Parts: sequence; structure tokens; C-alpha cells
Amino acid sequence: MGQPLQKILIASNNQGKIKEFKALFAPLEIEVLSLQDLNIDSEPEENGLTFIENALIKARDAAKKSGLPTLADDSGLVVPALNGEPGIYSARYSESGNDHDNNLKLLTKMRHLSGVERAAYFKAVLVLLRSADDPVPLIAEGEVHGFITEKIEGNEGFGYDPLFFYPEKKSTFGLLPATLKNQISHRNNALQQLLKKILSL
Repeated sequence: MGQPLQKILIASNNQGKIKEFKALFAPLEIEVLSLQDLNIDSEPEENGLTFIENALIKARDAAKKSGLPTLADDSGLVVPALNGEPGIYSARYSESGNDHDNNLKLLTKMRHLSGVERAAYFKAVLVLLRSADDPVPLIAEGEVHGFITEKIEGNEGFGYDPLFFYPEKKSTFGLLPATLKNQISHRNNALQQLLKKILSL
């Protein structure tokens, strides 16, 4: 697959995410750069209908502007009993789009559901393009399954973490320390899968 990867641009402005990626790629001696590092403005319209399409849109735009191999992710919460909501609209589910309002909207929509109907999972999709016109992007997916609680519990993490009950830890993600959550998260599952694909290039 050509030259081994030496640098990867992360198509994100989320500093927490950049830090996480830097730590994971460090053992592979791959330098991780952010949009901020390169002064790149990349906020394409995410008009795909799936997590994969939206991750591809973000990766392609940043790869085009940087000329570097680029990694993008798209992730969200899926509630099967709500036909997959909030899904790709997880970050902009409520009118304001802030975490608290998104959580309240989800609780309201699920107030008539109980037991297994409250099952949900977090989904993360990572897309790595070696160039903007890479015809065979590396794609990795990760999931973590649990249930939606009936009230907000905890203020760790972000997004829907305070509502997402993870049975194995008998806790919501909102009550878990970040280091522990990152070890079991959907994004980490996808990253481990992606690292295997990178190593087999």
C-alpha cells in the first residue's frame, strides 16, 4: 500500500479527541496533527445519511486542504425503539443542540418506554483516507451496548453519557472516570480495529 504512514491529520477541532488519538498512535511512531496545528478551516456540511458517509465527507475535505492522510470520525447514540434516533443527528438533536437539551429531548421521547425498549448503543465510525481521492479508505466501526436511564446520572464525559447505563460497570458513562470510559468506549473499539488495519498495510 505504498509508503508507511508517518503523519495523520485528525479532521476534528475537539482537543480531547486529538489527545486521545495522539496517545493511541504514539507507539506506532505516527505523528498526529490537528486542523488547528495546520491552520486549516474544515467544517463541511455533514449531509450524509449514515455515520460512514459523514465521516467520509469530513475526511475528504480535510485531506483535500492538507494533502495529508486524514482520519475522521462520526459517532452517535442509537435507540432501536425510536427507529434509530438520535443517530446521525445525536449532536444536533434538540433545537439548541447543547448536551443538556439533547438529553432532555431523549428522556421526553422515551418516557413511555420501559425494560428492553430502553436498550441503546453508541456507534463510532472511523474513516482513514491516505489521500483526498483514495478509492479504498480504511473504515473501522465500534459499538458499546447498554440502556437509557430515566434520569440524568453523573456529570463526567459529554453528550448522552449521563443517560447511558453500561451493565458491565453497573453505572452510567456519566459516573465513570474518563480513563475508564475511554477503555470501553465505542470510539476505542473502533480505534483498536483501525490500528490493526493500519498495521497490516
